Amino acid sequence: MTLRDGLAAILVVTILGLAFVAIKVGLETVPPLMLCALRFGFAALPAALLIRPPRAPVALVAGFGMALGVGQFGLLMTAIRFGMPAGLSSLLIQVQVPFTVALAWAVQKERPRGLQMLGGGIALVGVAAVALGRGGGAPLGPLLLVVGAALAWASANVIVKRIGRVDRLALMVWGSLATTPPLLILSLIIEGPGALAGLTHPSWGAIGSVAFQAYPTTLLAFGLWSGLLTRYPAATVTPFALLVPVAGILSTHLVVGEPLSADILVGGGLILAGIALSLRGGRTAADPSARAKATAPPEVA
Repeated sequence: MTLRDGLAAILVVTILGLAFVAIKVGLETVPPLMLCALRFGFAALPAALLIRPPRAPVALVAGFGMALGVGQFGLLMTAIRFGMPAGLSSLLIQVQVPFTVALAWAVQKERPRGLQMLGGGIALVGVAAVALGRGGGAPLGPLLLVVGAALAWASANVIVKRIGRVDRLALMVWGSLATTPPLLILSLIIEGPGALAGLTHPSWGAIGSVAFQAYPTTLLAFGLWSGLLTRYPAATVTPFALLVPVAGILSTHLVVGEPLSADILVGGGLILAGIALSLRGGRTAADPSARAKATAPPEVA
């Protein structure tokens, strides 16, 4: 990988880590489902007017959007709103890697290799360590919501594998468009009409949060990551995703003062070690054609 592309990969993971700070700031004045709807709505429009739909079945594109928007980010933002530390969330949600391996085995009969199974087990032990230690004062309910968000992200990854090779930016834009109306409806049902109240006179924090999540995070980072995956094998690029929780934990600690504790460091180390093993197992198992197909983003936080 060239120095320029290596710096681009580091920029992507930095943006994705900082996105957790943006989520934390936005949730101060906007309810989670409404914030999620705004994030995907602005990511979709006006981009959908300029980018053609991906060459894929509409049901799969909509399913991808729902898994990503309603499932992953709906649960993630709700968890953070109800007390889950944003930095810790950026770490725990990475268990999507072993979840993806397990779902691909169940749905697409892609039998995992030994290292992938071992890595997944170690990562789940790390999750248990964080849960038992209740890192950063995280309530159990929101912590479980983040685990559910990781499962939804894994579902989105499996849908991407079913879709195959398409324009990934188009998939993100039109998937964002598909998930926006359901998120708005769920917000009005669950959060009530009051969810719209903060939009009449939005704070600068809310505006900045939505803008950062919609454009640098969803479109710029995704576009750069997809570009890297078109030029290099996935096994070369995907290990950079391990830096996302590092950036997330450090940025939320430095910017919003979220605490670091021993159980976060120990559990986090186990999670990252397990994910690294799982990625290594996938790398040794993949043939060139399989590597070319593995083009999902590390995290669109």
